[in-house]
This record gives sequence, structure tokens and C-alpha cells, in this order.
Amino acid sequence: MEALEEKLGYRFTNRAFLENALTHSSYANENKAKGLQSNERLEFLGDSVLGMVVADYLFRTHPDLPEGDLTRTRAALVCEGSLVEVAQCLELGAYLKLGKGEEAGGGRERPSIIADAVEAVLAAVYLDGGIGSARKLIQKFILDREAEKSASRDYKTALQELVQRESGQVLAYHLTGERGPDHAKVFAMEVCLNGQPIGAGQGHSKKEAEQAAAKAAVLAWEKETP
Repeated sequence: MEALEEKLGYRFTNRAFLENALTHSSYANENKAKGLQSNERLEFLGDSVLGMVVADYLFRTHPDLPEGDLTRTRAALVCEGSLVEVAQCLELGAYLKLGKGEEAGGGRERPSIIADAVEAVLAAVYLDGGIGSARKLIQKFILDREAEKSASRDYKTALQELVQRESGQVLAYHLTGERGPDHAKVFAMEVCLNGQPIGAGQGHSKKEAEQAAAKAAVLAWEKETP
């Protein structure tokens, strides 16, 4: 447990919360005599804590994004794939308590199990140390990592590659508005596929706005296409 706490960067006052977070239902069911509780209730709480913290972050850091874009961005950040990346970073599967059948079936690497365990661990931190401690973990393992990925990713190229999977597809970027003084201009851009809008974004240059629009389109595309 100490090794996991080290990776988390958080030391539990009541380690029972962490023990519970790592207890899969298969293990709890096989050890009913011990009166163990699975991590499912913590998953429920952790899902809400994660969603709230991410929503609050997006609301405060992206004042110009409309509700639809905020919703799509939050969904991409809290999806199973995002949580699996966190679990792999923490090597969380190695710490889980699994039943014999789940263990034999590769449960330590099963995306649904390790993603749920991340939510349970977030809830454990929230219960043990409060929302501030949970927020720090979410910032470190999800929000900061996503910002790094976004900064290095060329979303216009990524969108073009997605579109080119089918022939005859036409992408076009359209300036939909601009505001502010010349030294702090904000441009609004929309990207269309075959004449239909699929993403919108804003930036302090037309190029930056195009990237933002492409990012919105890529995130929506990846969410709808597993």
C-alpha cells in the first residue's frame, strides 16, 4: 500500500478507505465470511467527484466554450479510456484484490475493472482527505496529462486522417466571428464535413481557432467511435 501511496502522492490517514477501493466484487463475494465490502459504492461516489471536478475546471478555464463543447470535452476526460491510462500509470491492477476466477481471466488488465478502480481510489482520497486532495489527484493524473497531450497533438492533421478513412470526404474551415481589440483579438472558427458542422472553437489567431475546432471534432468523433 505504501508503494501505491507513493505513486499517488497522497498518504492516507485511514488506509481502510484505500483497502476498500482496491477490493473487487469478485473478491468480496468469495470472502463473505470476512464481511468485506466491494469497491462498487466507492466507484459510484468517485464517478461523481471526478465529473464535478472536471466540470468545474472546464467551466473556469474555458469561459468561451458553449455547453455542448464543455459536455463533449468532459466526456472525453472522464471516459473509460482516460481512466485506463491513469490506472496503467499507477500500475493499479497489481494492487487489486480479485476473486480466483477474475484473477485467472486477466482481471488485472481488464479495462472496465481498472477504470472503475481509479474512480474508487478517487472516492477513497475524497473521503479521507476532502475535495482538495481529490482535486489535486485529478489535476495531476487527468487534467495536466491531457493538457500535455493536447499541446503536442496536431488536431487538424488528426481530423484529416480520420476523415480520409472514407473517400470523397471534404473538410472546410469557416470563420464565424471575431471580437476584441486588435491586440487581443479572439477568432471563432467552425469546421464542416461535407458542408455539415462537426466542431467549433476559438483562439487568439485563426490558426489557433482552427486547431480548437478540429480538437472539438476529433474528441466528438473518438467518443462516438470506440
